[in-house]
Formats: sequence, C-alpha cells, structure tokens
Amino acid sequence: MSEMRANRVAEQMKKELGDILTRKIKDPRVGFVTITDVEVTGDLQQATVYLTILGEENEKQDTLKGLSKAKGFIRSEIGNRIRLRKTPELFFEIDESIETGNRIESLLRDLNTNNEE
Repeated sequence: MSEMRANRVAEQMKKELGDILTRKIKDPRVGFVTITDVEVTGDLQQATVYLTILGEENEKQDTLKGLSKAKGFIRSEIGNRIRLRKTPELFFEIDESIETGNRIESLLRDLNTNNEE
C-alpha cells in the first residue's frame, strides 16, 4: 500500500517540479533541465530527482549547484502544492541512462556498418 502511495507522490512531484523549474527558478546557473524520474522512499521522507541537463560537463555541475542552493525553496513550493504531512527531502542526481543508451546504440550501429562492409 505504501509503495503505491509513494509512486503516486513521486508522479505528482515530477509534474510539480517540472513546473517549478521552468517558472520559478531564476538562478542563471540552472540551464535546460528535464526531469526524467522521481523516486520517493516508502516512508515519504526522501525523494531522489533524476534529471538530464543540456550542455557540457561544467554546465551540468553548475546546474546541480544551482539546484542544490534552491533546494529549500523548491521543497517549500512542493509543500505548498502537494498536501503531505511532511515534504520529502530532495536529492538531485544526473540521469546517465539516456547517455548510456545513446552510446550503446552508436556502438551497435558501428558494428552493423562494419559487418555490412
């Protein structure tokens, strides 16, 4: 039962975070961010936000710093939008799965072109 609730809270947080990041965060360090997933623990105390960031590695690190600095504001905004007894603590992580998938796809494409020659 709590896992189902955690999934619902995670989906709602994903939606609200997307809105908050596009409309409310004015930090110039925060670049183009896409939220790929939110995982909330069963006790709703912690939430890990997975995101992809457009740009070079230093831009990604600057964006993470900007988001970490705004973590309190983001958490309070989520608390205002989602009715929970306690708003989960936020942790931001870069989602590497898309880059890994793209790398695997390019390697497979290279193998196929080498086999055809």
